[in-house]
Amino acid sequence: MHCSKCRKKALKVAAVAYGVTSVALHGPEKDKLMILGDGVDAACLTEALRKKLCHASIEIVEEVKDTPKPVDPPKPPSPQIIICQPQPFEYYRVVPDPTPAPCTIM
Repeated sequence: MHCSKCRKKALKVAAVAYGVTSVALHGPEKDKLMILGDGVDAACLTEALRKKLCHASIEIVEEVKDTPKPVDPPKPPSPQIIICQPQPFEYYRVVPDPTPAPCTIM
């Protein structure tokens, strides 16, 4: 890419391609694109760039593996203070009825 107009065109074409998550200019003269994404079709993207810029080539295609972040161990629950107050006891006494009523069937 020899001018800023060509760079802008290339960035626009690459940014709207399917699966692209990041586009950046790369190289000592900022004449190369570094495109990151998931499921990017490199051949289709190169063809789209050739239509707009007349020249495009693939230099490197590689899978970028993310390094897993270390997982922090779960934190122990914070101590809770529970105050239990004794409940007052209630006493009940069962007293039989001294004169039971006669049982009648109607």
